[in-house]
Amino acid sequence: MVAWMAGLLYVPRLFVYHSQQSSKSDASEVFKIMEYRLYYYIATPSAVFVWITGLYMAYALGFYNWIAIKFIFVIFMTIYHFLLRGYLINFKNDVNKKSTKFFRLINEIPFLLLLIIVVLVVLKPF
Repeated sequence: MVAWMAGLLYVPRLFVYHSQQSSKSDASEVFKIMEYRLYYYIATPSAVFVWITGLYMAYALGFYNWIAIKFIFVIFMTIYHFLLRGYLINFKNDVNKKSTKFFRLINEIPFLLLLIIVVLVVLKPF
């Protein structure tokens, strides 16, 4: 979970810096490599692992309300993960239309989701 969260927090931060570069610059090419490797080699396998272990946890502990709500937020994180893939492809093809400010704002989404998920796991309400 930590590796997935690191990817979800850092990929948009790379997008912030990448969006400040000319699409033809050497720095832009370096950002493309960094974004690709972080997304595909760390974040995506970690997301798969989180899903496998999360489903096993639900199976082993039983399916309580707090787990169901947690899964809803994990689904939101998964949707966010795939949205980042779309932005990654746009940068790869040099067709990014989003601003630096946009990427700074969406960079806060995974933190908020993580906060809610951790509260649900620790407190186990209901």
